[in-house]
Amino acid sequence: MRFGRKEKLSLRYVGPYEILQCVGKVAYELALPVELASVNPIFHVSMLKKCLRDVTLILPLEGLGVDEDLSYVEVPVKILDIQFKRLRNKEIVTVNVLCRIHLVEGATWEGDADMRSRYPHIFSS
Repeated sequence: MRFGRKEKLSLRYVGPYEILQCVGKVAYELALPVELASVNPIFHVSMLKKCLRDVTLILPLEGLGVDEDLSYVEVPVKILDIQFKRLRNKEIVTVNVLCRIHLVEGATWEGDADMRSRYPHIFSS
């Protein structure tokens, strides 16, 4: 169910909210916040969306160095691979960089010259 303005890019769902009890076969009572006190807390099952939480994707904020505006600086840790691409007249070197917060699957390809100028310490080993 949509709440608030009915525009093209408005949110389709709000929540997630806890299910308090099952009311009948296809209706559920939800624990809604105070802002939605004017809304009836009993919803038909077709108006609800299942919320799956993957606990492996939740990272603790303590050791990440997250700022007040929820941003952080990615610090490269290791070079995983080097790739040489030949264009017509020049050769472009890119490196696969593993950052401190990401997994190996999240490593990105960056330009070699840019990485050497910004982070020379990761090329020394």
